[in-house]
Amino acid sequence: VQCIERNGKFYLYCPMHGGGIGVLVSDSPYGPFKDPLGKRLIYSDHNIWDDIDPTPFIDDDGQAYLYWGNPHLYYVKLNADMISTSGEVVKVDSKPKNYQEGPWVWKRKNHYYLAYASTCCPEGIGYAMSNSATGPWEYKGMIIDSNKKSNGNHPGIIDYKGKSYVFGHNYEINKSETCSRSSLKASLTSRGARFFFEF
Repeated sequence: VQCIERNGKFYLYCPMHGGGIGVLVSDSPYGPFKDPLGKRLIYSDHNIWDDIDPTPFIDDDGQAYLYWGNPHLYYVKLNADMISTSGEVVKVDSKPKNYQEGPWVWKRKNHYYLAYASTCCPEGIGYAMSNSATGPWEYKGMIIDSNKKSNGNHPGIIDYKGKSYVFGHNYEINKSETCSRSSLKASLTSRGARFFFEF
């Protein structure tokens, strides 16, 4: 599930396991959210796990995209209304090394970044770069290595007060052998992660 703001509205994209991807809209990031379509935004008749982990991205030119998928990576252009698509769904034929699920796309200094949960299981967080929002994506390395207690991992990356932060899951925090998830936050400018923006 991921939320994005555009023109004073907040759009929440949600996987519907076995039923595609839906979108909800609100005037506040806290809700209440309402279904503007009365149907799924994305649906396909392939493997039900393919239509999960939606992540929206709005480029500098105003073009919006929605990415998703496990174990394949897909994207589609969104119209300015953020609740309808433009063109066909594209399956990325050459997904980056170790891609499994949970894509997260953002842009910094004219470079596009794709972070994702790496090959299951366990999962770490890998990343790739491109000169375009639609790829091709070049694998660059791991942000967080896999850990035996991280059966699943989804990245989230934000800029806040001049610093960049990556969020993920770390099962080690709560010493759980199950799929209970804890949040892990790390600065991308800290030692060991500084390489991330130096390409």
